[in-house]
Amino acid sequence: MNANSTPAAAFTDTKPHYHLLDGLRGVAALTVICYHIGEAFATSYADQAVNHGYLAVDFFFMLSGFVIGYAYDDRRHTMGIWAFAKRRLIRLHPMLVMGALLGALMFYTQGCEHWKVSEVSIGLLAFATLLNMFLVPAWSSVEVRGFGEIFPLNGPTWSLFYEYIANIVYALAIRKLPTRWLAVLVFATGGALFGYALTNADGTLGAGWTFANGGFWGGLLRVMFAFPAGLLLSRVFSKREVRGAFWWCGAAIVVVAALPRIGGAEHFWANGMYDALCVLLVFPLVVWMGASGRTTDALSTRVCNFLGDISYPLYIVHYPFIYTYYAWVKNNNLSFMQTIPQALAIVFGCIVLAWLCLKFYDMPVRRWLQKRSLK
Repeated sequence: MNANSTPAAAFTDTKPHYHLLDGLRGVAALTVICYHIGEAFATSYADQAVNHGYLAVDFFFMLSGFVIGYAYDDRRHTMGIWAFAKRRLIRLHPMLVMGALLGALMFYTQGCEHWKVSEVSIGLLAFATLLNMFLVPAWSSVEVRGFGEIFPLNGPTWSLFYEYIANIVYALAIRKLPTRWLAVLVFATGGALFGYALTNADGTLGAGWTFANGGFWGGLLRVMFAFPAGLLLSRVFSKREVRGAFWWCGAAIVVVAALPRIGGAEHFWANGMYDALCVLLVFPLVVWMGASGRTTDALSTRVCNFLGDISYPLYIVHYPFIYTYYAWVKNNNLSFMQTIPQALAIVFGCIVLAWLCLKFYDMPVRRWLQKRSLK
């Protein structure tokens, strides 16, 4: 951990950052974009490119628990619930609003055989936008895309819904738990997550984006293991020197996400077991190694800071463009090879857009809110 450079995400009272963890968050965000690009060509989970990219969300949850534990756990008896809540709202909500507005602005460019967007009235779209902005899940009559998403204007918002739940539970209860009882909670939810992964009908942990077929409980189980597990890691963490930690950990995230589906259609449990073992064993090791490693020079620190700074904006802004890409692919019956230039344009264009949003919207808004609401 280096303290010589402060990421854009930091508050004025923030402790020095784990720069490698910031960089790994950016790597995970990039894998999510690649996973979502592959959705345009998949017919099911089985032939999805970057097949396990949805597991990046579990890594985000665990990383969030670790970072919040590091930043706030020593103030858990002195920082009030509202003071903590204000910090989390200021950190997360401005970009969430931007994502909802971006999704609404691009909505009518996304018509295809799967989404009859032209049939959605402007009034209904405006109401759906408000629901997204205030993080209220859509119900069937206002689910404007008709695909079952709880946030149909910007699908990845679903993970922020569960992130907020985890933050509320942390503020009300989990932060008060002694470490031994926190460990009991982690082992209990870990066992439940393992059982869910083995028995889930589609053999994945890719739950939470819809409430259909028990999706709410699947998403809740994902966050209620990963977030407390990250918090527990922050409490028991003991640094060990790990050379090349960023490269080892970054490669682990990419490999976990990119491996093809395990077990095939006849053995859904095998893929579920793979998902569970990645979340239960691999990701805690990655977080520990990332926290143990350090950047060795100003350039590597800046690279990790950049990846960390754009990771959240990138995660929030990219999916409206994926919807449009998906519609274009379906309307023209295109293969992936025919769309490589456009796919690359989405990746690099979203990186640029994320940086612009960070510099000219997210950071100024958060600074303004900090000055007016935080001591």
